[in-house]
Amino acid sequence: MTATLEAPQLVHIDEGQVSCDDAWERAFARFETPEQEIKKFRKRLRWFGCEQWDRNLSVVEIFCGRGAGLIAWQQLGFKNLEGADLSANLISQYDGPAKCYVADCRKLPFDDSSRDVIAVQGGLHHLPDFPADVQKTVDEVKRVLKPGGRFLIVEPWNTLFLRMVHAASASPTARRLWDKLDAFEELYIHERETYDQWRYQPAPILEILKFAFTTERLVTHWGKLMFIGRV
Repeated sequence: MTATLEAPQLVHIDEGQVSCDDAWERAFARFETPEQEIKKFRKRLRWFGCEQWDRNLSVVEIFCGRGAGLIAWQQLGFKNLEGADLSANLISQYDGPAKCYVADCRKLPFDDSSRDVIAVQGGLHHLPDFPADVQKTVDEVKRVLKPGGRFLIVEPWNTLFLRMVHAASASPTARRLWDKLDAFEELYIHERETYDQWRYQPAPILEILKFAFTTERLVTHWGKLMFIGRV
């Protein structure tokens, strides 16, 4: 079954709005296969304890890309799934039952207090206007979540491990020897400005999240921020 695109209009990209770069998407495709990405996302959801949640919860993946996260949720038994991403090209690669929307995370196409879970697995660090866009996105998430709803986040975090990976990917020799590392560096090159402003300013990020949500789980390890907050 293919995804149903409701309101399949690509959001107009004004100055300062998130853009979808073809070169970035090519590097993203080289970084890992859809199967590898699904396995990674499924492992993350299990780490968060999502297997213990009610399978009838309504779940939205923002920055859903080609839908690997949606498939991971589905494989864990969740049925009420939706995705949102600014890239119509990436969404078109998704093949599954979830409803998908070409939409900006700062203006989500959902009613107030209408969803149980919103997840983002690598997207907030693409937002151009920091920290204002993070605040706008968090405000939208909070608007859409039902009372008691959860916001699940996995994003890059400037741990020692991540710094070591960046040091390795800066080596031309290492990039020639490992295509995944080369793809990682290409991704970084194309998103350097937004990525660096995200990873070098952890304090305002945590301040926004902790003010908006009751923290249920917050861990930083292996180059990632792993967060669940509740409304």
